[in-house]
This record gives sequence, C-alpha cells and structure tokens, in this order.
Amino acid sequence: MNVVSPEGIALLTLVKNASWVVQAVMAALLLASLISWYFIFSKWFAFKAASGAAERFERRFWSGGNLSQMYTELSRADAGSTGMASVFVDGFREYKRLVQAGQAKPAEILEGVQRAMRVALSREVDFLETHLPFLATVGSTSPYVGLFGTVWGIMNSFRALGALQQATIAHVAPGIAEALIATAMGLLAAIPAVIAYNRYSNKVERLVTRYEIFMEEFSSIVQRQALVPRS
Repeated sequence: MNVVSPEGIALLTLVKNASWVVQAVMAALLLASLISWYFIFSKWFAFKAASGAAERFERRFWSGGNLSQMYTELSRADAGSTGMASVFVDGFREYKRLVQAGQAKPAEILEGVQRAMRVALSREVDFLETHLPFLATVGSTSPYVGLFGTVWGIMNSFRALGALQQATIAHVAPGIAEALIATAMGLLAAIPAVIAYNRYSNKVERLVTRYEIFMEEFSSIVQRQALVPRS
C-alpha cells in the first residue's frame, strides 16, 4: 500500500490552499515543464538519429561507390533522405539537371549545385532547431513567472495579516510557504530547459559544421567532374 509522507501531504495542502492566481501560475509552470521534458526527449532521439545517419552516409559516400547509383537509391520516394543525404540528393539532382542540359559552364554548374545544397542545408537546420525556441523561452521566463506567483502570494498574506489585531509568525508562514512553491516550480521548469537548450544548440552547430564540410568536399568533386570534357 502506498503511503504518502507528511511532507507530501503538507505540500499538497499548501498548493490547495493557495490563491487562484498562485494556483494558475503553478499550473502554467507545471504544463511548461511537462512540455519541455517531452521536447527534451524527442530532440535527444532526433539528434541521435541525425548523427547516426550522417556517420552512415559518410562511410558509404567515401567508400568509393558509384555516386549516380547512390543518388538513385537515396532519391526514391520511400527512402526519405534527411540530413547529409538530403544535401547530397539535392546537390546531385541539380548537377544532373545542368549536365543533361548541356549548355551550362563549369562555373555555372558549381554555382547551381552549391545553391541547391544551401537550400537543403537551410531546411535541415530548420528541422534541427525545431522546439529549441520553446526551451529557450521556458528557461528564460519561468523564474519570473514563478516570482510573480510568489510576490502575489506574499502580498495576499500580508494583506490578510493586516486585518489581524495580533499577528504571529504562525499566521504569515503558511501564506509565504504557498507563495514560495511558485518560485521553486519556476526554477524546476527553467533549469532543465536551459541545460537542454544550450546542449542542443551546440549539437546543431556541430552538425551544421559537419554538413558544411561535406558541401565543400562535394563541391570539389563536382568542380572536377564539370571540368572533364564531355563527348
């Protein structure tokens, strides 16, 4: 049988006895914290998948296989290329289009491929940064929202205290304790969000740098291929 500790009962009692404004602040902070944790875990899986996909693609790309065959396999509708593979597919597609047209100069081919890859890179960066602004917002605003609940609760406590002829610490302590819970909840919501935002922002930068290095390397390959005379 589950037994609720006296501390847990006291905490629930304080929350229950808080004013509706403080309760609304607590509910908002709890909701923000739950959503933040959902995004934290979902982004963890997303970054893990992106890093693994980049490693697998690089091993395959530099294994010396046929790039045309690789493009054909990755560009199929059921392949769902993402990350570095998506950058390669868009760049190689533009390369094939310009080469088949037969009128583009080597410099134009290179510029077109780089432009296509930059568009693909922007799309991938947008995907990687999804939900990060929410974590940043929760991390920066939750302490102030909690502080607002605390100030409101303390204000109500002292206002009620003024109506008493003889005030003691026993009269004001419960109200202050109720108010301080809002500050604690604000910190509990903000700290994980800030840590996750900083960590994931660093992961985005590292992945983008990795993509950009590949773009430069692939551009060099395209430039060499474009300079080869075509019969």
